[in-house]
Amino acid sequence: MSDNELGLFLRSRREAVAPADVGLPTGPRRRTPGLRRAELATLAGVSVEYVTRLEQGRDRRPSAPVLSALADALRLTASERVHLHRLSKGAEAGFTCRGGAVPGRTVRPTVRALLDRLEPTPAVLLNGLGELLAWTEAYERLTRPLGLLDAHGSDGGPPSLVRYVFTDARARTAYPDWDRIADDQVAALKRGPFRADPHIAAVADELTVTAGPDFAERVATLPGLPRASGVLRLIHPEEGELRLGYETLELPADDDQRLVVHIPADDASTAALDRLTGRRSGALRAVSGWDR
Repeated sequence: MSDNELGLFLRSRREAVAPADVGLPTGPRRRTPGLRRAELATLAGVSVEYVTRLEQGRDRRPSAPVLSALADALRLTASERVHLHRLSKGAEAGFTCRGGAVPGRTVRPTVRALLDRLEPTPAVLLNGLGELLAWTEAYERLTRPLGLLDAHGSDGGPPSLVRYVFTDARARTAYPDWDRIADDQVAALKRGPFRADPHIAAVADELTVTAGPDFAERVATLPGLPRASGVLRLIHPEEGELRLGYETLELPADDDQRLVVHIPADDASTAALDRLTGRRSGALRAVSGWDR
């Protein structure tokens, strides 16, 4: 399993940039998607040999000016630039942001109170391992029939979303866009120190065995940037297909937790959630603009 996360990220971003987007001609003989290494090197003002070394992991400590030039050339978003910086620092041994801290499983009282206030909205609190720590009653009614809350780890800890997606056959029925969901689960595991964190490494080792290539190949090819918002399609055994918009809210670093809130993306999903939660019609209103 490769540990060259910086090179993987740079290569994936390079291949995602269309030449026309940066003012370069699109020739008929392009064998690879996106920019060539030589084109990125020219745009960033570095040598193609240096870009090659970075992507191959032979140089993992680019200077701040080089990082900035690469980020500009690749047209990285703010979150991608932060991720690039973290990856460059993560290549240096001797310091990790988490400092060996155990996964955050303690839910602060104010966060529990927030979840109570969110009813009847399906919302769930997860930690960096993809464990479900707390959720609203609406989330339970939505996901319990799918088997999601049964996916406990080998240590008897909280249910695990990443384990459910990769090891429970019901997940492929529940998520018609399973490949996309699987991509995001791997990206979420990899967005921090990943294998430098022994707890995350243990989960990755377990899933490499239990899920096989479905997990391992994603680890080798996907950068650690999960989608923070979007639309989730879910097949519920009682209500059929639901379309749910979701937003991810990061808690402070000491918590190492994130809150994911789901909102119906259309009128049919609004009505279905109202029935599942036993609420009056229209208690949850569909939000426009989720078709993206």
